[in-house]
Amino acid sequence: MSGEQRNNKNGSAQTKEGDGPLTCLIVGAGRRGKYYSKYALLYPDQMKVVGVADLVQTRREYLAQTLGTLETENLLTDWQQAAERSKFADFVIISTTDRLHKEPAVAFARLGYDILLEKPMGVTQEDCREIVEVCRACNVILTVCHVLRFSPWATLIKDIIDSGRLGEVVNIRLTDPVGFWHFAHAYVRGDWRNEESSTFALMSKSVHDVDLITYWMDDRKCVSLSSFGKLSHFNKDSKPAQATAKCQDCPTEEQCPYSAKKIYIDAFKAGHNGWPVDVLTDIVDLENITEALRTGPYGKCVYDSDNDVVSNQVVNFQFDDGAAANFSMVAFTKLVGQREIKIYGTLGELVYEDGWDEMLLFDFLSRTTEQISVSQNFPNEMAGHTGAGYHLMKTFLQKLKSESRDNAAELEETLTSHMLVFAADKARLENKVVNITPGGPFS
Repeated sequence: MSGEQRNNKNGSAQTKEGDGPLTCLIVGAGRRGKYYSKYALLYPDQMKVVGVADLVQTRREYLAQTLGTLETENLLTDWQQAAERSKFADFVIISTTDRLHKEPAVAFARLGYDILLEKPMGVTQEDCREIVEVCRACNVILTVCHVLRFSPWATLIKDIIDSGRLGEVVNIRLTDPVGFWHFAHAYVRGDWRNEESSTFALMSKSVHDVDLITYWMDDRKCVSLSSFGKLSHFNKDSKPAQATAKCQDCPTEEQCPYSAKKIYIDAFKAGHNGWPVDVLTDIVDLENITEALRTGPYGKCVYDSDNDVVSNQVVNFQFDDGAAANFSMVAFTKLVGQREIKIYGTLGELVYEDGWDEMLLFDFLSRTTEQISVSQNFPNEMAGHTGAGYHLMKTFLQKLKSESRDNAAELEETLTSHMLVFAADKARLENKVVNITPGGPFS
């Protein structure tokens, strides 16, 4: 803030530009919390973690030992302990489970913290609207982790659309190939398997895909949508007759592509001790992995779980100028999360698959295909989503250091993306076309 400090509503001073790193409190030190903390290790002149709140002691200790910037009194067991104090950091990263986003987001906004909030923002329309209203009223910056929007390929696509080289965009096709074993890990056995304990699959998995479509469509408004999908295969009717409740003693395990032994034990023996293996245990070794499979949900038969989220869903969007878009989430794929994109315009066609070094732009006038290089500028330590998390953190910190406090457009875009996801699931459940009223309810 050139020459002056910015004060929150409680009167405590936040870091001004040039004063050094912005200070951070991490609420939820699981996989995502650890990932975002890496930015502080890589760029200590920009970010310093000064507090962590998590129920699991080993997670708190891991960050304390890894970062070396945490005082013992700031290693907290839950977010309420931090919220009871006066504000002691510039911003908070909230990466708790989906259903535990709203309460800490509202509490820390009222304390004057700027917020980086893991997606989805909330699991009900009311929660999402309340978070946005409170952040707006308290004049705090809120960025929801729609990480795909910050990936180099997504921003390049936006630049190409804005340049006019495709002419007027008339259709977008976006596919998220979840991956056959990834879906079994996260959405059959894992934390996102059940709507009551988490939320529906389109929200937990694909809200940032819907956000991408609205990002690329820019100021066009979605006026109606339809959606279809169901849970396929991962149910008791598909369970082999001889299969048992646990993979470790199952006589049909060798013939099962979704075997927990293949996904976790075989992967660990092959030298993979990161995701998804490290989700099972904070101490990644064969003994702890084996025990986790024996006693926990990740060792259960995929046909014998309490999962109820869909494994396949398609959403069709109609925009106010007649343009359309289609999004598909598919569990049963070889690729894991490598989005497939085709954008059709009046002057050309753009094709890209996440992971390619180049995207292909076919020009209708010259009838030639141009290969456009995609930037790979990100540190290896934050290579997830092809560096999107790194670019998210970099952009967020730059925003906090800027003189402008106008967050209105971002808040509205984030809320719109979430509302479209709620509308899409309504369309699926009620088998109807849902009409969207800008800024209001849908029907």
